[in-house]
Amino acid sequence: MPFIEMKTAKATTEQKEKLVEGFTRVASEALGMPASAFYVLIQENEPENWGVEGKLLPKFMAEKK
Repeated sequence: MPFIEMKTAKATTEQKEKLVEGFTRVASEALGMPASAFYVLIQENEPENWGVEGKLLPKFMAEKK
């Protein structure tokens, strides 16, 4: 049973559905295995739990604008 894990900031249900479908399709094609063999876990984290270039994500994103 192949296991795919993605860690991200908050995502909508629609975005998560697209991720699961896309990861499963690409992995199935790449490995020549049926889609039913794959499990996908999406772990969401608050933006304040991410750091980029030494800054918390909200501050980093605000400065990029």
